[in-house]
Amino acid sequence: MKKKTATKSVLKTQQKVGFLPLMTIVIGSAIGAGIFNLSKDMALGAAPGAVLISWGIVGVGIIALALCFQNLSDKRPELDSGIFQYAEDGFGKFAGFVSAWGYWLSIWLGNVAFATMLMSSLGFFFPIFKGGQNIPSIIGASILLWLLNYLVAKGVENAAFINFVVTVCKLMPIFVFIVFAIMAFQTSIFTADFWGTMTQQFEFKDVMNQVKSTMLITIFVFVGIEGASILSARARNKKDVGRATIIGVLCVLVVYMLVTILSFGVMSQNQLANLPEPAMAYVLEEIVGYWGAAFICGGLSISILGVWLSWTILPAETGLIAAKQGVFPSIFGRINKHGAPAEALTITSMCIQLFMFTFLITDQAYQFVASLVSSVVIITYIFVTMYQVKFSYQQPKGRQRTIQLVIGLVATAFQIWAFVSAGLKFMLLLTLLFVPGIFVYIKAQKEQHQRHFFSPIEKIVVALIFIGSLFAIYFLATGTITI
Repeated sequence: MKKKTATKSVLKTQQKVGFLPLMTIVIGSAIGAGIFNLSKDMALGAAPGAVLISWGIVGVGIIALALCFQNLSDKRPELDSGIFQYAEDGFGKFAGFVSAWGYWLSIWLGNVAFATMLMSSLGFFFPIFKGGQNIPSIIGASILLWLLNYLVAKGVENAAFINFVVTVCKLMPIFVFIVFAIMAFQTSIFTADFWGTMTQQFEFKDVMNQVKSTMLITIFVFVGIEGASILSARARNKKDVGRATIIGVLCVLVVYMLVTILSFGVMSQNQLANLPEPAMAYVLEEIVGYWGAAFICGGLSISILGVWLSWTILPAETGLIAAKQGVFPSIFGRINKHGAPAEALTITSMCIQLFMFTFLITDQAYQFVASLVSSVVIITYIFVTMYQVKFSYQQPKGRQRTIQLVIGLVATAFQIWAFVSAGLKFMLLLTLLFVPGIFVYIKAQKEQHQRHFFSPIEKIVVALIFIGSLFAIYFLATGTITI
C-alpha cells in the first residue's frame, strides 16, 4: 500500500489510549536497565548520606518537572505534540527543532545502553554473551532491534498494550528484591561510613561533590517519564496525560529510593561500587544465594525488553510529530497502513545499529551512553520548564499563577544545575550530535519553502555548536577526552 504523510484525521481514526496504559507507559519507559545497576552506579561516587540528599534534590526537581508536564497538558491541550512543541510555541521553530532533535537522540541512544545491559544479563545464562560487549552480543542485539522494529510497525497501540503486560511482569523481581532487602537491612552497615568523608563528618563541599556525581545517573533513570505527553495526541482524555505522568513519577521515585537506600543497608559503599553488573542481582545473591542473582538477571532481561519496546515507540512518534510540525524532513512523517511511522522507525533503528559498534570501542559502553543520554535530554527538559515559566508569567496575577511560576523556576534551576554537573566533556560531545541535526533542520525548512533558516540569535547558537564540535574533535584526537 502506498505510504502517506500523517494527518490529524488519520490519528483520529486510530484507537485511543486510556489512563492506565498511559501511566504504565510512564513507569515502563522509566524503569528499565538503570534500576538494576542503580545502587552500584550511585555508590561509585556517593556515600549513603549523600545519596539521601541526592534523592531529596532529585525528587523535588523531577516532581517539579512532572508538575510542569501536568500543568501544560491541562492548560495547553491543543499542543498535543507533547514535549518539544512547548519549545516551538514558546521560543520559535528552531528551538522546537533543538528540543525534538535532542529528545529523539536521547531515546534511541538509550536503546544502545539497553542493548548492552540486555546482552550482559543474558551472559549470566549464556556465556557466549558474557560482558555484553562482543560480536555475538552485537548480532543478538541486532536481531532483537529489528524484531522490535517490526512489532511497532504493526501498530503503536498494539505495542503499547504489550508494554503494559511486560511492565506488570518486570516489576515482580524488583518488588521481591525490596522485600528481601528490607528483611536483611542492617542499620550498622548503613551508618558505618554515612558521609563518606575523611573526617566521617558532614563536610558541605565534599558531600555536594558526591551529590553532583549522581546527577547524570538519576536523570538517566527518569528519562521516559514524559512518555504520556509524547502520546497525548492518542489519549482518550487529555487530562489523563497529566494525571498519568504525576502518579507514574511518584511510583518510580519511591521504587528507586527503596532499591538504592536498602542496598546500602545490605552492603557497604565500597562493596556495592565493586559489584559486577547488574548490581541488584549480586546484592540479592548476598541475601538469599545463587537463585537470587539468576532471578534478577531474568527479570532484567524482561525489563529491558519492555522498556526497549517503549523506547522504540517514543523516538518514532517524536520523528512523526516533528515532521508534522515541519521541523523534521517529511520522510519522518510517512505512516503505513497500521498507522505506524514506518520510515521514522527504520531511520531510528539504523542509527541504533550503527552505535551498537561502540560495544567494541569502549569497555564502558553502558555507562558512557547512559551519561550521554542524560546530558542531551536535559536540553529538552530545560525548554519545557522555561516554557512553563513563560506561560505562567503571562497569566493573570493570582495565587495559581504564583504557584505555577515557582514550579517552573524550581524545575528550570534543577535542570540547569544537573546539566552543569555533567561537565565539559559531555557538553562538547553533545555538539557533535547536534551538528548533523543542523543539516536535517535546513532540509526540513527547504521542504517548507523557507528562505531564511535562522534568526540572528539562532545563527550565533549554530556557530557555537560548530565551534564546540571542532573542540570536541580536537580533544578526542589528542586524548584529552575519551569515550
